[in-house]
Amino acid sequence: MTTRLTHGGDWAGFETEYGRPPLDFSANISPLGVPAGVQAAIRAAAPEADRYPDPLCRGLREKLGEHEGVPADWIFCGDGAADLIFRAALALRPRRALVTAPAFAEYETALSMVGCETVHCALREEDGFRLPESFPDEITPGIDMVFLCEPNNPTGVTTPRPLLERVLEQCREAGAVLVLDECFGDLLDEPEAHTLRGRLGEYPNLLILRAFTKLYAMAGVRLGYVLCSDGRLLASLRAAGQPWNVSSLAQAAGAAALDETEYVTAVRALVRRERPWLMEQLKALGLRVIPGEANYLLFRSAKPLCAPMRQRGILLRSCANYIGLDDTWYRTAVRGREDNARLIAALKEVLA
Repeated sequence: MTTRLTHGGDWAGFETEYGRPPLDFSANISPLGVPAGVQAAIRAAAPEADRYPDPLCRGLREKLGEHEGVPADWIFCGDGAADLIFRAALALRPRRALVTAPAFAEYETALSMVGCETVHCALREEDGFRLPESFPDEITPGIDMVFLCEPNNPTGVTTPRPLLERVLEQCREAGAVLVLDECFGDLLDEPEAHTLRGRLGEYPNLLILRAFTKLYAMAGVRLGYVLCSDGRLLASLRAAGQPWNVSSLAQAAGAAALDETEYVTAVRALVRRERPWLMEQLKALGLRVIPGEANYLLFRSAKPLCAPMRQRGILLRSCANYIGLDDTWYRTAVRGREDNARLIAALKEVLA
């Protein structure tokens, strides 16, 4: 029996079928690979893997606190952002939650697991999939949790800072927890302009998700963290799963990644250079492209693409399973110029 996976990045399924690795545009990971310092840290930590990992991630949290400019006590580490999404749902058990459509599928999956009713705010193509100004009006008493992705996945579209501030304030007035997913924030041209990290102290109902997955190409390591000033909320997250949720190797990798400042500069420069080039190339093929701001682009094609591109060794992300989209929408990562050129060349063949 073949298992169909919800997300992109199924390189193993491709290798099983074709016996070779694919060129993977379905997962939005840094194309520069795992930083050398991170690889070295994992190797150095391997001899101590016979010990249980620190369940409190003390060393990593101290370093993250310095990196983020927040107290270490405001940080809880997890087995990737997905672990933290599910913990938030399990810990708080909301009855009604507000989620945009389209949005990352794991929000609704986690909410449904605890019997939560999900209310959708439709992002409209004719508006460029931007968050409507009326979104705060939908955060009414009885909405216990709001999930918002900044920038949104799969559109890559950001929200104006004043609107984000209004959402945050309305969540407080309505008694809702705002789960702000900033996992792609570090890949924006101006990351600091789009984070609400500076409001954590004023808003204990704000829970910010971040991860090492995308920026540092550490998808296989599984490491993410939550920023929140409410110690009781963080304690609830900790109690919502098993205690050793971050391996000692992942903790060492995360601490080393925070030193990779030159790597981060290089990744951001690559994305800033390649994203507009790839966008124009896709448009030249007659495709409808949403002007995303991160390291991926959402586009539309009337002609099916995933199967013929897979036959050419290239994986795209079908967006058919996103609420608010259908099987004519696709998402592609932004990679280096050589890979991007291969993508465009293959698309030309398929669309000819």
